[in-house]
Amino acid sequence: MAKRKTGTSRAEAPMPQPRTLRRGDVELAVYEWPTTAESAPVVLLVHGYPDSASVWRHVAPLLAGHCRVVAYDVRGAGHSTHPNHTAAYALEELVADMAAVVDDISPDAKVHLVAHDWGSIQGWEAVTTQPLAARIASYTCFSGPSLDHAGYWIAQRLRHASPAALSQLGRQLAHSWYVGAFHFPGVFPTMWKAGLDHAWPQLLAKLERVQTEASETQRADGVDGIKLYRANFRQRLSSPSERYTNVPVQLLWPRHDHFMVPEIWDDLPRWVSRLWRRDVDAGHWLQLSHPQLVADYVTEFVHFIETGKESAGLKRAGHRAAAMGKPDAGKLVVITGAGSGIGRETALLYAERGAEVVAVDVDEAAAQRTAELAELLGGMAWARAADVGSTKDMETLATWVRKELGTPDIVVNNAGIGMAGSVLDTSVADWEKILHVNLWGVIHGSRLFAQQMVASKNHGHIVNVSSGLAFFPSPMTPAYATTKAAVRMLTECLRAELGGKGIGVSAVYPGVVNTGIVSRTRFVGTTDVEQQRRQSKVQRLYERRNLKPEAVAAAIVDAVEHDRPEVLVGVETVGIRTLSRLSPALWRRLARSNIGM
Repeated sequence: MAKRKTGTSRAEAPMPQPRTLRRGDVELAVYEWPTTAESAPVVLLVHGYPDSASVWRHVAPLLAGHCRVVAYDVRGAGHSTHPNHTAAYALEELVADMAAVVDDISPDAKVHLVAHDWGSIQGWEAVTTQPLAARIASYTCFSGPSLDHAGYWIAQRLRHASPAALSQLGRQLAHSWYVGAFHFPGVFPTMWKAGLDHAWPQLLAKLERVQTEASETQRADGVDGIKLYRANFRQRLSSPSERYTNVPVQLLWPRHDHFMVPEIWDDLPRWVSRLWRRDVDAGHWLQLSHPQLVADYVTEFVHFIETGKESAGLKRAGHRAAAMGKPDAGKLVVITGAGSGIGRETALLYAERGAEVVAVDVDEAAAQRTAELAELLGGMAWARAADVGSTKDMETLATWVRKELGTPDIVVNNAGIGMAGSVLDTSVADWEKILHVNLWGVIHGSRLFAQQMVASKNHGHIVNVSSGLAFFPSPMTPAYATTKAAVRMLTECLRAELGGKGIGVSAVYPGVVNTGIVSRTRFVGTTDVEQQRRQSKVQRLYERRNLKPEAVAAAIVDAVEHDRPEVLVGVETVGIRTLSRLSPALWRRLARSNIGM
């Protein structure tokens, strides 16, 4: 996933001189960038509202080294004809314009279509309409759905009327408030004429953190482009048609789009037979904020379609598209201690929910097995070996994740070891060992990945797995309980620090979970024979309790979904926590009874 920049400032790139293409009574201004590539594939760029072809002025030169790049001013924008009648802006007319451009610039070969916003809406119309679809080799779109697909999406949520469905619909309507406002006569045209055209660059700078200049046709583009909405929205949304396409589609999804909710794309696999999805930490005008990224993704996709050679990034995008509609589709989840127990079950659950998983464990073979199981569930997973208590290992891990996969959406600091025995019997080496894993592992995972989330403005979530023993001062598990209590306080501090930055932090407190931790727990101050006896005794207790690691995995997912400060797992944890609050004296008396791991 690409990093979102906090701002963009660059000199305005010059536009090539347009030539005029006539279709009926409409003249279209067509722009072509010089290229040195021989027999290069043709890329056609289509802009949205309230833009003109000049919105591509930074992307086009970057593409021109590999492709023949053409853009045009859509009717009602730039230097093309601005029809007076609203009916002239119907999608059928827009697609006929596009077909005329395609026939003119590439009469013998297919073109690769790239479109944004209203250009994307036109693009969907083109790739689902014959015979134009047969002239399109691939389609890269962002920030604009098919109006017919959106109509079905709305109808389905109204029909189901579940709280989640209605919430999605309500949020999209709130994001699209301007669509309704555009249907009020005179309001927005008057605003454009009253100075919105001159203020437009400042609005973009504030909303999108990009620096640009108003085009010489900005006022007319804003006024006449409103007819696009009036000519198409009500009819298409209320009476949609089923529109399918076999054209390969690359969906670029800006995560911070102010005008679209992510769920609007959930049903897209229903309509598109060949789909790739790439998520970007950016806003609506991706071609202005991240021109190099757009050029790279388009070039990569065009190369794949032309040669059949699919890059690792596109393979990941294909997996991400296949998971669309699942609750965590497109999310990147890093889990430590993922080689077994709670970590493995959490990885598998997130894979089932459509997430991409990085399984981290000190045992590389165990991490690899978890990754393989996650992929069997249809997910995409990577295995990484790391000692979570090692600063070097964790910095290497964090750097690899950022460079290869992008900023994580969810980090689960789960790795831990057990230790039992009194404080007096616990050596300095024992303390260093358990602090190394149980506390430093959480510190490293939280600090390094939180820094990435803050830098990329990714509203992620960190989950730290503590223990019910964080609430229970047993003389049998002082070292273990101390580390888990420290994780509890660290989590609370992080939550207070990161909450204002949109990053959630949760602690999960499992009770007596039946994992393999007991067989690896060191009972300090005992002989080997006594240690084996105690391990067997405690293991039988865990088996009788039989709290499954799957229950903790579900609690971790719940903590992220609902941004819970803490989640208690198991009646024993709830009981201890409640008793510590209601009767501290009884709680301390119970602790002295030597009830431990």
